[in-house]
Amino acid sequence: MKLMTHVVVGYPSLAMTRKIALLMAKEGADFLELQIPFSDPLGDGSTIRRANSQSLDNGIQVRDAFLLARRLIKRDRIKIPILFMTYFNIPFTYGVEKFCKDANNAGVSGLLIPDYNLDMESDDKLEYHAKKNNLALIRFISLDSDAGRIAFLTKNARGFLYCFSTQGITGQRRHLDQRIFKRLRDLKKHTDLPLAVGFGISTSEHIRALRGKADIAVVGSALLRAFNDGGLEALERKMIELVKS
Repeated sequence: MKLMTHVVVGYPSLAMTRKIALLMAKEGADFLELQIPFSDPLGDGSTIRRANSQSLDNGIQVRDAFLLARRLIKRDRIKIPILFMTYFNIPFTYGVEKFCKDANNAGVSGLLIPDYNLDMESDDKLEYHAKKNNLALIRFISLDSDAGRIAFLTKNARGFLYCFSTQGITGQRRHLDQRIFKRLRDLKKHTDLPLAVGFGISTSEHIRALRGKADIAVVGSALLRAFNDGGLEALERKMIELVKS
């Protein structure tokens, strides 16, 4: 089971975001999401929403995410893939083609844009420009996706598939929705791509429950909450707990 962790660019500062990212890589993260802050992060719970808000209050711009990714990859020589996570308004406003080109130039491996609807591809060309720039545009599958939608989303998908473990927004939850296990079994009939599970994954028990059924556990809010409660030391302890699970 691999682990993908999540940080918000510019929270609580750009310098600290870099330290958090380096700590996560050092303590065993296999993938790193850098979230480009947005004013209305509709899929995120209160912990990540507050981090987005503070980052924007700090004056963080999209270009800061490119610079941070470039520094982590090319100067700090971080060894794990880095993906940008954001909402579609960000690349749309920046310019989809330029956004993908600049992400590739920074060394980013993929994009996670949960509100991007592939039905818009004929107009916006996000997937086209992502592929052209060697970026995997990760596709998201919800618990209520029907068979037709799953067939559509798994066709020509790249990188891995991201499965929502629950309906609603990100944040810590006590128990996993049992429907995720059937969803994972069904998906394995449609694709050989790795399956990531996120939204509400927060404990070592969650990760152990997913072992052998999913390939990547995605943890965001729980790590951010650990940092908020106790700084880098508490974050390190949480990382060790998750990696050992």
